[in-house]
Amino acid sequence: MRYEVFGDNLPAVTVFLDRGESIYTQSGGMSWMSAGITMETNMKGGLMKGLGRMFSGESLFMATYTAGENGQAITLASSFPGHILALSLSGGERYICQKSAFLCAEPGVELRATVTKGLKAGLFGGEGFVMQELSGNGHVFLELDGSVKEIDLAAGERLRVDTGCVAAFEAGVQYSAEMVKGFANVLFGGEGLFLTTLMGPGKVWLQTMNMPSFAGRILPYLPHKD
Repeated sequence: MRYEVFGDNLPAVTVFLDRGESIYTQSGGMSWMSAGITMETNMKGGLMKGLGRMFSGESLFMATYTAGENGQAITLASSFPGHILALSLSGGERYICQKSAFLCAEPGVELRATVTKGLKAGLFGGEGFVMQELSGNGHVFLELDGSVKEIDLAAGERLRVDTGCVAAFEAGVQYSAEMVKGFANVLFGGEGLFLTTLMGPGKVWLQTMNMPSFAGRILPYLPHKD
């Protein structure tokens, strides 16, 4: 399978498929495709897995696109200005990512909901209790917000991250939340009560913005009824 990511700040990915090759995405995720590709919509994994995906920001139903002949192509676009991250899983890797990050993947990649460890991490870590976990075999594409920075943390190395800027990380990275120290920092620092803490070893991907924060900033400028 080949692919091409294009579009700068409004990215999309075109996946090139030969006969019998497939990718799946949430319902409504396709932008355009060749005539030789067929679509099948189902809950992929059954009702319980479908409900789990809903809690992690995806749809109950998933659409699988399969090429009926060689040389077919399908394009899927990001729903928000940002970056498309391509990952390749070979069976041993697992990745945790923010809600709604999943764009599309080969059928060998499993998408499921996962729960952050610890009450503080769930309530104040920036992404809530439920995130997305990716495992299995194949290519997977994530849609992340804003610009993206990849950091490889050494064993025991800690990184404090602003709320909502954690896009994805390898499953071996420890994820927790710590309270901001200092009365003035809490009241006037503008970062909230808690910061997410990531501890290596492992890779993390950080984003410069996130959709909830962006929506909150533009909300005061939207017209409203008095």
